[in-house]
Amino acid sequence: MINFDYAVPGEFYSRKRSGRGPTGLTYQRFDTAAEAIRFAIEDLPSTAFTSCMLEASGERFGARELRALYASARYPFQRLSP
Repeated sequence: MINFDYAVPGEFYSRKRSGRGPTGLTYQRFDTAAEAIRFAIEDLPSTAFTSCMLEASGERFGARELRALYASARYPFQRLSP
């Protein structure tokens, strides 16, 4: 992930959850992968985050990779305070 391009468009998928289990798949397209990563980390409920996926530049990134990309020194936005 060292060469990850935060400026490419990002397609984001997550599962909607309610009560007992998954109820469907949510799709969102972002102008940049950085915006999709910010959404996943800062706005997505934790119950949906574990099953989310970002597709950017033909590669797929799960929750673990999204956390690493968010924590990277190359991440272009200011992060939320821990």
